[in-house]
Amino acid sequence: MEHLQHLIIGLVDTFGYAGLFIGMALGNIGAPIGSEIVLPAAGALTATGHLPFLWGTIVVAIFGEVTGGSVGYAIGRFGGRPLIDNYGKYVHLTHANLDRVHTFFARYGDFAIFVCRFVPVIRGIVSIPAGLAEMDLGHFYLWYTLGSAIFCGALILLGNALGAHFDTVLPLFHKWGLVILAVALAAIVVAIILGRRSRVRAN
Repeated sequence: MEHLQHLIIGLVDTFGYAGLFIGMALGNIGAPIGSEIVLPAAGALTATGHLPFLWGTIVVAIFGEVTGGSVGYAIGRFGGRPLIDNYGKYVHLTHANLDRVHTFFARYGDFAIFVCRFVPVIRGIVSIPAGLAEMDLGHFYLWYTLGSAIFCGALILLGNALGAHFDTVLPLFHKWGLVILAVALAAIVVAIILGRRSRVRAN
């Protein structure tokens, strides 16, 4: 996986937003891209001028994820169980992972799509079982896009903040990527809560 991560980062560095879009789309149909590494790297490339606009980087990443998710949904809905049984192993869509996704669906309903956007491995394949279940497209896109926006935004902003120092902390991302993600998301939630409280007090 680490070799593929460096390949995608090199793709982003060379081809800019087109490379980022391709990497995110592939990661959302099950390719082992390692978005928790690629996204901060994209943020760092933005900080160092290799990508021109911070919000452009975030939007392209989200659009790439949603595009990949749309392909995954179509695969599940129109390819059906036989296609998954024959080829699912190539994108980590094992019966065990399918069972995990169905557990989330049973517990959270359509909101499970949002929850699964933050679960390792599952986040890249959740659109396929959503298609198998013929989930309502409006609900699918709502929760999928919202989850991608938070996930991509948090990690790109973190990488952008690190900037040229990203290479120094890259080994930590490989070892503690999910922990770093959790801390980044918690920081965003706290910032939103504090912002709302300050607006309420101002009113």
